[in-house]
Amino acid sequence: METRDRASQVGWRVGAAAGEGQEQDSAGAGAGARGAPSADWPVVVIEPRRGTARWLQEVWAYRELLFYLTWRDTKVRYKQTMLGVTWVLLQPLMMTIVFTLVLGRLARVDSGGIPYPLFVYAALLPWNFFSSAVSSGGGSLIANQHLITKVFFPRLIVPGSAVAARLFDFAVAFLLLLGMMVFYRVAPTWNILMVPVLVALLTLLALGCSLWFAALNVRFRDVAVAVPVLLQVWMFVSPIVYSARLVPAEWRALYALNPLVGIVENFRAAIYGGPFDWPSLAISGAVTLVVLPLAARTFRRLERSFADFI
Repeated sequence: METRDRASQVGWRVGAAAGEGQEQDSAGAGAGARGAPSADWPVVVIEPRRGTARWLQEVWAYRELLFYLTWRDTKVRYKQTMLGVTWVLLQPLMMTIVFTLVLGRLARVDSGGIPYPLFVYAALLPWNFFSSAVSSGGGSLIANQHLITKVFFPRLIVPGSAVAARLFDFAVAFLLLLGMMVFYRVAPTWNILMVPVLVALLTLLALGCSLWFAALNVRFRDVAVAVPVLLQVWMFVSPIVYSARLVPAEWRALYALNPLVGIVENFRAAIYGGPFDWPSLAISGAVTLVVLPLAARTFRRLERSFADFI
């Protein structure tokens, strides 16, 4: 944080000389005693550090605040609920049951020999994390406007904590996935070691989208309405309830530009022990590495005006 304080250079200037104070009338002296603002008051300008490296250093310096906001978001979300953290399991479980009855039983969607409930739950798990992280991260600046307008800290911490809080939900829901693997007798393989890498890539993608939507939402409140619609469409153009193999071959190159395609398909492969689709995973990684810096740049450019528009 750079602080330019003119008061530290020239000192407090209350009057031009002691004689001026004696010539003031009692009303003027009373106003000066009350500390009425004037052009002689010091000007303090607080700005974020310039440069990516310094900006990241500043975020790291406030890592305790990041941890606190993450813990607060996690605790408050389930504090006064009857079922508490059970909601983390109920949402994907109910969606799995509905998709299994409609698509698995009626539409007979091909799941590649994997039990359809396990097939769809393994995709809903990363999707629910991504969807909830982007939704909460995109509206996080508006939800924490009391902090934005009162104190200075790196604003990236706000959407970052919203994304990090959803990792707790992912960890709890992952336990149910392990239970389903035991129930359907699907033994894990060495491929499961790829799960942390895929989760890290998915987290970076969610952070990039959250930064973009959060920054734009401060200026244009239509974003808060558009994000749920976008996520709903995004779900059906991603291989969540179906396999990417069902996409016609001539469209697969274009389809793979969706970064969730490589992540979700390879997440399934990590769970079932199937072959990894390295080309699609490389495309997902490349798209993520483009989205995140561009989103961070947009966020930094609009950051100084957040307090004015919020």
